[in-house]
Parts: sequence; C-alpha cells; structure tokens
Amino acid sequence: MSPPLLPGPIGVFDSGYGGLTVCRELEQTLPNYDFVYLGDNARVPYGNRSFSTVYRFTRQCVEALFDMGCHLVILACNTASAKALRSIQQLDLPMGPSHRRVLGVLRPSTEQAGSLTRSGHLGLFATEGTVRSLSYPLEIARFFPGVQLSQQACPLWVPLVEAGELQGDGTHYFVEKYCQALMEQDPMIDAVLLACTHYPLLAPSIAQHLPEGTRVVTQGPLIAEALARYLHRHPHMDMICSKNGHRAYFTTDEPSVFDEKATLFMGRPVRSQGLSLG
Repeated sequence: MSPPLLPGPIGVFDSGYGGLTVCRELEQTLPNYDFVYLGDNARVPYGNRSFSTVYRFTRQCVEALFDMGCHLVILACNTASAKALRSIQQLDLPMGPSHRRVLGVLRPSTEQAGSLTRSGHLGLFATEGTVRSLSYPLEIARFFPGVQLSQQACPLWVPLVEAGELQGDGTHYFVEKYCQALMEQDPMIDAVLLACTHYPLLAPSIAQHLPEGTRVVTQGPLIAEALARYLHRHPHMDMICSKNGHRAYFTTDEPSVFDEKATLFMGRPVRSQGLSLG
C-alpha cells in the first residue's frame, strides 16, 4: 500500500519575471496556500524560440518544481502555455505519478473572452511566439465563435519592461505604435487582452494610447479566479496543496539580479535562491 501523499506547494513557472504578476494575484486570492515560483531567467526569452526548444525548457522547469514537492504547477507564461502545455499534459504527465497536474494561462483567459467585449471585437497583445502559435484564436473560436479576435505581436515590450523602462519617450513610442497597429486591424475593438504577463506593467500607458473607453484586461486576476474555482471543483487536488502561507522564489540566473527586478513586478521586496538545471 502506497504511503499517503504529503501536501506540497503550488508551483508557478515562467520563462522570466512576467509570471510574477500572476504569482502576485495567486498569493492575494489564495493567501493561505504555499507557492514556489521558478523563473528560467538564464534562458529567457522564450517568445522567439522553436516549439521543441520551449517544450524542452518548460519540461525541465516543471520537473524541477515536481522535485521540490509541488503536485500542481501553473505555467504562468503564455509562450510556454501555447507551445508546451499540451505536450506535457499528453506525453509527460501520463508517464509519472497520476496525481500530478500542469495548468496553463490560455484556458482561464479564453473562457472569459466573450464577457470581456461588448461589441464582439476583441484585441490581443502578445509575444511573437504566442501570436504565431494561433493558440488564442483557436481556443476563443471554440468557446465564443462569434467573437472576432485581432492579434498584435509586441516584440519590444518585454525588453522595455525588463529594463525598467515603463515611462519615457521610447516606451510611449513603441506602445503607441503597437496600439495603432492593432486598431488599424479592427477599429471596432472595445477590449484588449494583455496575453503576456509582462504587459500589466505597461497597462496605464497602453490605456492612454487606445480609444477612450477601451477595456484593458490583464490575465492575473482571471488566472487566480480560475485556480480558486479549479481547487473547489477538485477537492482531491486541494487536499494535497499545503496551506501554511509560505512563499519561495527560485531563478536559474543570478539571485541578486532577479531580486532587484522581481521587486518591480511584485510590488514588494523578493528574496530568491539560485537553481541549476544542469
């Protein structure tokens, strides 16, 4: 007879810092739960990498979180969710312990797409990798075939955010450029989804460069609410999530550099530990 499972923290993975905006919302929504965050900062960015490379990197990081005692891992990275989640769920999880689960950020966002727009015309800002994957158009079409989605890749937004350049002429120029490009695709857009976890830090600037009244939607609250519902619907998973209010942060790069930038995303000081993936 197998020994009972020891409860473990919920793992949160991102290729870099952006997933911290999701982690912050998860911690606020589920304050009693334990969370472990892992940023693969040594190999960021994922957005311009191939499907096979993103899958390999993501699988390594998910396994690292499993090794830390996590039974449930959230891919708080749109590129990883678009390029690696399905392969991990279909190929890797069946080969391991049956209780393990890996969830992404696409489903919580696309399930709500119909309620985000009044006109039925939705815009989406994302990395080039996420846009090229076509994951959002395919998923939204499944849930809301009447919603017309327009995508705009914003390759310079992540570097600007990671450099701490949230204001200034250069940032406003590139925010305005991509906002105009999106609205030129469909002037009837009345809501935009920020489908990259870095972009919430640019949300005030994005709102300034969109038509007045356009709704700007960040993913963190959608994902946090979806996780709370998931745990309510799956009490067997909830039982194996530890609840001591503990937080831990890991990076595959230099912890001191991570801590400095992570504070920008979390809105409070962060102390991380380095992790080598071999």
